[in-house]
This record gives sequence, structure tokens and C-alpha cells, in this order.
Amino acid sequence: MDATSPAADAGPPPDTFVCVGDAGPTCVVALNGAWTLANAEVIDRHVRAALRYAARQAGERPMMIDCSGIDTLDTTGAVLIRRFAASLEEKAPAMVTGIAARHKRLLEVINCRQPAVAIAPDMLPWHLRLLEDVGIASMRLANETANLLSFIGNVLVRFFGLFLNPSRLRVTALVHQIDVVGVRAMGIVGLISFLIGAVMVNQGAVQLAKFGADIFVVDMLGISHLRELGILLTAIIVAGRSGSAFTAEIGSMQLHEEIDAMKTIGMNPIDVLVLPRLMALMLALPLLGFYADMVGIAGGSLMAWVQLGISPANFFIYFREVISIDHFIVGLVKAPFFAAVIVVSGCYQGLTVEGSADSLGRHTTRAVVESIFLVIVLDALFSIFFTAIDL
Repeated sequence: MDATSPAADAGPPPDTFVCVGDAGPTCVVALNGAWTLANAEVIDRHVRAALRYAARQAGERPMMIDCSGIDTLDTTGAVLIRRFAASLEEKAPAMVTGIAARHKRLLEVINCRQPAVAIAPDMLPWHLRLLEDVGIASMRLANETANLLSFIGNVLVRFFGLFLNPSRLRVTALVHQIDVVGVRAMGIVGLISFLIGAVMVNQGAVQLAKFGADIFVVDMLGISHLRELGILLTAIIVAGRSGSAFTAEIGSMQLHEEIDAMKTIGMNPIDVLVLPRLMALMLALPLLGFYADMVGIAGGSLMAWVQLGISPANFFIYFREVISIDHFIVGLVKAPFFAAVIVVSGCYQGLTVEGSADSLGRHTTRAVVESIFLVIVLDALFSIFFTAIDL
């Protein structure tokens, strides 16, 4: 090997750690001395200089890194050799040779570790970050929608399959869920409906009295409460009360791997967890809506008696004359659809809980917001539909 002094070419500094030379078709980079932590700063500085020099000397030729001159090597020195070899490899083919037997194991261990990467990625410009956020949100929404539609499909298949195999119906769970989502919700639903009916009459009477039309408060209460407010408020109360409970119960089972155990013993989670809740709420919500209508009208009649002097008997006589059964039907026909939305949203979010209690809380909140939003959207679509068919 024809060694070349680095100092003569203004390349690497003249030291005993790195020496670049020619060996015919190969450019040889000889490593010498003690490659240890004590010399790391000097070695690193000289290696950077040698890297530029070796690249100029090698040109298109391959490079050979000769380690036979290394007297002492520790972990820091091995890391520097790996980094030096990787840098040379970027410029031309490089091969490490001449490793002493006592150093081989250490270099093998160091080379097995992945090189360090930057801790924080480079920041994109703000407009690219905006596009990135929109893209990520769009992909997440598409995946969420696809998963939800798949879940709805599975629920429908299992639901209509009950007609072919009624033995899959869990009657005990169904009765229990009717008690939980229906009977035990009567208190809060009745109280809120009563207050809403009273407030509507109170506020309506004040405004209509300005035109001498305070008797029409009965029309206002009957139409608005029976068609919209009664069932809509009931659905929102049930979404907050029962929809969140569905997600919390199923999500907790998911966290404790009870659903996996259920699948292991051959039980379908949709049959066990979803269908009883779905059928129970589809039965209970129309009844709760009817109950809310009656209590709301009672609250309105009480307020009309107190504020306008309209006795309950006269109130209901006039109510029968101006309010047709169509308004009552229009309100209650929405109830099973609202129930399906609440149950599907709550159960789906519960089944997608994973990892931690934080995930459970996040999915519970999402279930309530999602179900209330979908109930209002569905109510708006029903309103447009019934107006279009003059009902």
C-alpha cells in the first residue's frame, strides 16, 4: 500500500487514526491507533476531514477500510467506525477488512443496531400540513364510515336471521334491557317533558296574547309537541342516558377481553350484546315517546289553567277539535328509527374501544355526540318527507 500523508494534500489531518492511500484499483483507508472514548473527539474531527479527502482520492473506485492498525477499540470507537463506513458507502462501494479477532464481536454487536434517526421529522410548510391534516381526516372518516356500514350490515343479517332461527333470541336479556332503557327512564323523560310542555304554553301565551290569540297556544302545543318535540327530546335523553351506557358497558367488556372470551366459546357478540339492546329500545322508545307526549300535554294544560284560566276540561275539548291523530302518528313513527341509530352508534363505539380507559371515555363521548347528531339529522329528513307528502 502506498500510504499518502493527509497533510500533503490538505485533506485529513496528519495523525495516527486515519490514513488514506492507493492500492491500485482500490482506495485504501487505514484506521490506526486507539479508537476509544478518550480519543473520540479527535477521531471524529479527523474522520470528517478524511471523508472528504477519501472521496476525492477514490473517485469512482471502490474503497477498503483497513482496521488492522487499530490497537484498542471500545464501543465508542466501534460506533465511529460504523458511522465512517456508512458515510463512505454513500460515496462509493466500501468494505471493512483487517478486523482483529478480539474486535470482531464488538463490531458485530454495534452493526446489528439500527443507526440513530432524527428524533423529530422535518416540519412541512403550513399549507402542506393543512393538506396533510385534511387527507388524514378524510381517510379516517372513510375508514370509520366503511367500518360502521360493515357493522350495520352484520347487525341486519343477525337481526333478520332471528326470524329463521328464533331460538337465538335472548328473552331474559331483552326483558332486562326493556326495564333498563324504558321503565327506568320514565322519571327523567316525564319530568323534562312536563316542564317543556309548561314552558311552551307559558312563553307562547305571552307572545300570542299580544294579538289576542292566546287560545291558539293549544294548537301550538299540540302540533309542536306531538310532531317534533316530544319524541325528539325523548330520543336525545335516551341517547345521553342509554347510548352512553351501551358504550361504557360493551367497552368495559372489550377492555377486560370478555368479548374475546365470548367468541372463543362460540357466542356471537352481536346476538348477545347488540340485538337485545336494539329490540328493547325499538320497543321502548315509541312507548316512551307516547308517555312524553301525554305528560307534556298535561304540563301544558296545567300552565294554561294557571296562566290563562283555561280549565283542563275546556283545554282537552279544544285540543280534540284542533289536533288530529296524524300529528300523533307522525311523531311516533320516527321512534324505531331513532332507537336503531342510538343502539347502533352506542354498541359500535363500545366494540371499537381498545387499549385503555382513555379510549373508553373518548368512545363514550363520541357515541353520545354521534347519536344525538344523527337523531337530529334523521328528524330533519322526516320533517321534509312528511311535508312533501302533506302529512
